[in-house]
Amino acid sequence: MSGKDQADALVEQVVAAHDRHSPLSIVGSGSKAFYGHATPGETLSVTGHTGIVNHEPTELVLTARAGTPLAEIEAALAEQGQQLPFEPPHFSGLGTLGGAIAAGLAGPARPYAGSVRDMVLGLRLINGQGELMRFGGEVMKNVAGYDVARLNVGALGTLGVITEVSLKVLPAPASTATLALEIPASECHPRTEAWLRSGRPVSAVAHDGERLYLRLSGTTSAVADAVSDIGGEPLPESTARAFWQSLRDQTHPFFDPSAEPLWRLSLPPGADLTPFGTPSLIEWAGQQLWVRERADAHAIREAATAAGGSATLFRGELPNVSVFHPLDAVKMRLHQSLKAAFDPRGILNAGRLYPMLEAA
Repeated sequence: MSGKDQADALVEQVVAAHDRHSPLSIVGSGSKAFYGHATPGETLSVTGHTGIVNHEPTELVLTARAGTPLAEIEAALAEQGQQLPFEPPHFSGLGTLGGAIAAGLAGPARPYAGSVRDMVLGLRLINGQGELMRFGGEVMKNVAGYDVARLNVGALGTLGVITEVSLKVLPAPASTATLALEIPASECHPRTEAWLRSGRPVSAVAHDGERLYLRLSGTTSAVADAVSDIGGEPLPESTARAFWQSLRDQTHPFFDPSAEPLWRLSLPPGADLTPFGTPSLIEWAGQQLWVRERADAHAIREAATAAGGSATLFRGELPNVSVFHPLDAVKMRLHQSLKAAFDPRGILNAGRLYPMLEAA
């Protein structure tokens, strides 16, 4: 079946569901099925809608269909010495491009290379009435005005069925090195700021409770100079690659799914991490904090709010606790208005973000 035929089949399914007022649960590979609230209704699968539509290496732009595996995209980019700079998680290894955009999750490089949203140039999607729409384009100058394409990043399919995405890609670094340093967790942010101010090519910073891990990526000379100046224990390339991948895909022992519920805290640079206790794992030099805690969800969210951030119940369930940080009344009305504009009958991934979020 051609890409157009696949898209037409998806449109037909959405139109039928709209006419019946019947909910649809959008599914790709299922690698992020744990993320967000469960959704009711008939399955709408995009797994057959695959393929790289266009890749212009000299323009640093790639367009692919939503069901295309991330591994396929990354392999094609690697052949041209390029990469997805935001390092999207693969989780079970089956992650797709549409899922990466819908979830909006990024890996260790996010603070230094850009977010998922930063790299989206345009997309095609099917709204809740079965209309196939296009937003943005394949060049940066097309991304202007009210950026609907990027609005769908992190919306978890509640505004539309993403069918195709155009992304900005970047050259892969010529050299990469990882250092392990005996530095306390409280020093993550100030040390990182000092390295960045001195021009060091920082591409990832994490702390596992015992040591700080620093990844450097750039020209061979810049990385070598930084390694010599900073010191610490250089990790073998294979060990370093496995470590950062274990954080990206949550295969690191800290993320053991049989352990306590997992909280993801998004915090501003330099936030005080002491109110969140342990056990915890620090990424993004302190801007992303992973915490294992069952006792008091309200206290965790109050502390996150006081710090200027938010707390997501990333994995696991707690009685009467929503997955995502509660919205105030104004933000909820904005969400409801957007939902009504894109999906007036509320059939797409109903309740995936907030169970109380319905079409206005």
